[in-house]
Amino acid sequence: MKILQCIPSTLKMDKDGRMIIYTLLLAAISGPVVAKEWTANVVNELEALVSSCVVIPCSFTHPGGHMSSSTLRGLWHVSRHLDQRIYYDDKSRVLENYRGRTKLLGHLGQGNCTLEITEIKDHDNGPFCFRIELAPTSSGTLDKFSFVQNCAKLIMQPDPPKPEMNHPKTAIQGHPFTVTCTVAHTCPTHAPKLTWSRGTEDGITEVHRKTHSGIWEVQSILTFIAEEKDDHSVITCTSTFNGGRSSSETLTLFVKRTENYNHIIIPTVVGLGTALIFAVFCLFMVKKYK
Repeated sequence: MKILQCIPSTLKMDKDGRMIIYTLLLAAISGPVVAKEWTANVVNELEALVSSCVVIPCSFTHPGGHMSSSTLRGLWHVSRHLDQRIYYDDKSRVLENYRGRTKLLGHLGQGNCTLEITEIKDHDNGPFCFRIELAPTSSGTLDKFSFVQNCAKLIMQPDPPKPEMNHPKTAIQGHPFTVTCTVAHTCPTHAPKLTWSRGTEDGITEVHRKTHSGIWEVQSILTFIAEEKDDHSVITCTSTFNGGRSSSETLTLFVKRTENYNHIIIPTVVGLGTALIFAVFCLFMVKKYK
């Protein structure tokens, strides 16, 4: 009412003017409410190796701002079916096929709703959606929200990906030779293990890193001194995934011998020595018969 008293009389009598004022007032009132929306960031599509595991990155924000994990309850369900839960604190309310195979990573109070699924089955396609519930308020109402528009679908991979090997075309005898083996995966909590056929006596460095949202890679760097006996030898890198599945890649090593001139100097010296002996012999014979 006070706001309307401040409006000029000419504008009060103008129907269009009143509509503009009411629109502005409605925007001013509803603006803060709209700004405080539930939001979620979930990887929409991930590859998952059958019999291994997968981690679905997930984060969310809620209108209440920072809250303790004890006041929040998170659950994951299949598509829009809230009763088909694959993760929940009360395991008796989780689908039997997923009991013991799902775990929430991180803390809900920090907006982390990342989910881990182990022992992947070929029917674990999803899509899987996250739902957040806040503890009941003094009025008895329960604030809750399902992010059914941001769900994760899993693409089943029946065979493990093969590692990639990068290395120079040839090795030089007596010099360090470095070969890198890299494999991508979607389960950082149980990353694949890379091993080499040359054994552990050589220098090996391992690196783990995130490449994209939901995709990680493990890299093993092998360094050794190339010797002549290594020429045409085979080096194998094997990646063993969680669940026991493995794949490998090989390379045939070509060693370039160190440049030396022994093959030129020795025959030359022998040739000159032979020629000198022959010349002395000839000179001796000439003097003798002369």
